[in-house]
Amino acid sequence: MDSQTAYAVACKSGGGSALAQVFDDLVRTETRLYNHLNDRLRQAHGIVTSQFELLRHLRAHPGTRVADIAETFAIGIGATSKSLDRLERSGWVRRTPNPADRRSSLIELTTEGARLAGEADVTFTRELAALLGDASSPDDLVAAGAFLARLRASLEAGRVGVPTG
Repeated sequence: MDSQTAYAVACKSGGGSALAQVFDDLVRTETRLYNHLNDRLRQAHGIVTSQFELLRHLRAHPGTRVADIAETFAIGIGATSKSLDRLERSGWVRRTPNPADRRSSLIELTTEGARLAGEADVTFTRELAALLGDASSPDDLVAAGAFLARLRASLEAGRVGVPTG
């Protein structure tokens, strides 16, 4: 029996060790991908992965609130605000008053932030394609993506892992 078949059999048996193995593989894979992308983004653009993720999110969702970003990334509002403060000091984002709620601001990319996000996205996509492409087929990526999307939706629907502060 090859390793993929053995893994599938162990997971289907529902044993605790199979679930622990899925957890270990998921977390260790994410950490290695994140660290590699962090190194490449820092070398090429002077930013780290967490900064790129915020810039990429703001490019896709201009005019979003700090609370919305915090919820999307499952991080605290304070941590989100501090991260955005750093991006603002670098001239990559700006806060504008929220006309619907004076207590909050809307966040958007500056011209420089949009330029950086676009350039960094080329590096991000190239590196991610190389890493994932070496270890998977297109069918593997579709299956893994579908599973992770269902898992994420289930966790988000149940508000699992949402910071309390």
